Amino acid sequence: MPASVSRRLGLVAYADSWRAMQRFTRERDGTTADELWFLEHPPVFTLGVSGGRQHLLAPGDIPVVESDRGGQVTYHGPGQLVVYPLLDLRRLRLGVRELVCALERAVIALAQERGIRAEARRTAPGVYVDGRKLASVGVRVSRGGSYHGLALNVSLDLAPFRRINPCGFEGLEMTQLAELGVAMSVAQCADALEPHLKRALRLDC
Repeated sequence: MPASVSRRLGLVAYADSWRAMQRFTRERDGTTADELWFLEHPPVFTLGVSGGRQHLLAPGDIPVVESDRGGQVTYHGPGQLVVYPLLDLRRLRLGVRELVCALERAVIALAQERGIRAEARRTAPGVYVDGRKLASVGVRVSRGGSYHGLALNVSLDLAPFRRINPCGFEGLEMTQLAELGVAMSVAQCADALEPHLKRALRLDC
């Protein structure tokens, strides 16, 4: 199995990264290495395939993109670490549910490392701390390859989340590492999260 590749992409428009993920997944074959993309997006609301526009309460001047990922509506913005795992799930012997759980486990392990008790919920994908959502998960699988992935709140303006029902849940409160006492840049968070992701996803093992 080829070694995985990690890419630090910086600030990338959501639509540009989405098209790039689709192209990568469409063109990959059995010899293509798995990749982890670490990036941030300019402010944007995204609707998953099951997303209802009634959960967009007051998007205002923030653009809305209807995406092909799973899940409902969420917000991306600078200060949030976005991780896109572009994986050959058949080669890794991972199902969709196993992929989601692996992404959640990686974030939980990172939080635990920083003294934060976080948890996943079977009925509502993501990672939570005291009932508030720290990270969101939404994936897509095409031709056995995964794309989209994980959004972890590091240090950002959480106000736009109040302009939606996050993940389709009215009144759901969001949190971030900065509020939980962890002073870390997005780049530092990517470095800290990467080994947990590789372990959870069985990459390079």
